Amino acid sequence: MDSAPRARPAPHARPAPLTRPDGTPIRVLVVDDEPDLTEVLAGVLRYEGWQVRTAGDVATALAQAGDFGPDAVVLDVMLPDGNGLTALRGLRAVRPDVCVLFLTARDSVEDRISGLTAGGDDYVTKPFSLEEVVARLRGLLRRAGMTRARDDSAQLVVGDLTLDEDAREVTRGGEPVELSPTEFELLRYLMRNPRRVLSKAQILDQVWSYDFGGQAHVVELYISYLRRKVDAGREPMIHTVRGAGYVLKAAPR
Repeated sequence: MDSAPRARPAPHARPAPLTRPDGTPIRVLVVDDEPDLTEVLAGVLRYEGWQVRTAGDVATALAQAGDFGPDAVVLDVMLPDGNGLTALRGLRAVRPDVCVLFLTARDSVEDRISGLTAGGDDYVTKPFSLEEVVARLRGLLRRAGMTRARDDSAQLVVGDLTLDEDAREVTRGGEPVELSPTEFELLRYLMRNPRRVLSKAQILDQVWSYDFGGQAHVVELYISYLRRKVDAGREPMIHTVRGAGYVLKAAPR
């Protein structure tokens, strides 16, 4: 079939297993109406040492999310009883911090942006390699802080902006700032490099690990999200350096 994965990862190339901070297996829900595809994906993810459940429609996915409590969801955009973008809202209601990787047969910029704007953290287009799905899931889980024990001492501070790397909390001027996992990772990268101009290519490489085929609009989109949350009603900290990239620096007092 056209959307089938192209290859199974080589056993000798498997990275070290990821687990939850408490040592229990990562939980992944795979939602796709193609039984052959879900079976192959589930097998590969179980090979990673993760617990996996599958669903073929929106209703089953939401029921599984409540019962299973997944850390990540691999979600097809087109499902028989609804749209994956609609399903995402239901999943977030049940599991607000769940990582979502969209699967889509569409390859247009508009469809990619729709998935990310709806709250998805990443996407792959069919046909895809199984190695890519696993690598992206590993990256999402790391960015969401689901794969390491908490250490309350890890904080980044720039001006009145504070980011606790392990508690996954951000405040500005003492006020909490609610961020999605991808927004959090983008802000962390900026805060680790204060007053340094970062190009879109650098940000794509460090925050997403994959460059979306060089689609720089993804960076622009998420920078705009951060500005609304970090800079809204305050002196701006996130600045555009025309033709070069972005820089974060403390606001003047």
